[in-house]
Amino acid sequence: MHPVLFRLPGGHPLYAYGTTLALSICIGYFVSTALVEQRDGFPLDRTGWLCIVTLAAALLGSRLLYLLTNLDHFPDVGSMLRFSDGGLAAYGGFLGGFLGGWAFCRADGHSILAWGDAAVPSLALGLGLTRIGCLLHGCDFGRPWRGPWAITFPAGSPAYDHQRLEGLLPEHALRSMSVHPSQLYESLVGFLLFGFTMWVWRRRRRRGEVLVAFTMGYGALRFCLEILRDDDQRGGLCGLSTSQIIGAVTFVAAGALWAWLRKEQRVG
Repeated sequence: MHPVLFRLPGGHPLYAYGTTLALSICIGYFVSTALVEQRDGFPLDRTGWLCIVTLAAALLGSRLLYLLTNLDHFPDVGSMLRFSDGGLAAYGGFLGGFLGGWAFCRADGHSILAWGDAAVPSLALGLGLTRIGCLLHGCDFGRPWRGPWAITFPAGSPAYDHQRLEGLLPEHALRSMSVHPSQLYESLVGFLLFGFTMWVWRRRRRRGEVLVAFTMGYGALRFCLEILRDDDQRGGLCGLSTSQIIGAVTFVAAGALWAWLRKEQRVG
């Protein structure tokens, strides 16, 4: 756990999660714009705006989903708007970005499926990077486990505080119990999905195939990963976390889209 990478001149902290998020945004911009211009002919002067709108909607969506699943942590409007305290949900970002991109493409006369195909490899890559930031920050921690690659967190970390509240730690414990490195699991999922979606991109025959591959792949894998997480900031219903519910719904929706795409003409 290393939430502050280092301090800038004047003592200003450079946070690990913010750094990995900013890095994923910059890399994602170049990857997605290069892909969509390379094959689908999006005009250069509009692609930049499309990325900005998609990003803004993604950040808004990620914040809204986090607020909805953690309303008890925010006593007033000011605390809801204070991003410095953290609080972003990956699935909210995916859904918000999709809706923002859809609105822009619809108004501009472009294909949302083409944009989705170009955007999801960057989402996967960003997921791989930002979950490393989560590990350094200490959030999104896993369930107690004594396996060969289990990790512990220091006193004052989210995992430590959670386990103290649950009565799992002795009074003078200096570190948390050993837990699953769930952040690294999801980081690995992100990098694997990046490779997989790029493989599908090179072989796609219809617009939307890459979007379907990412949505179904992430939905299934995230559903399973949620079983290994132990943080209490995810919300849920009927024994399932919010991410498991969204993952199941989007998996089915992507399957329906795939069935529809099979009836469409192949792209050149």
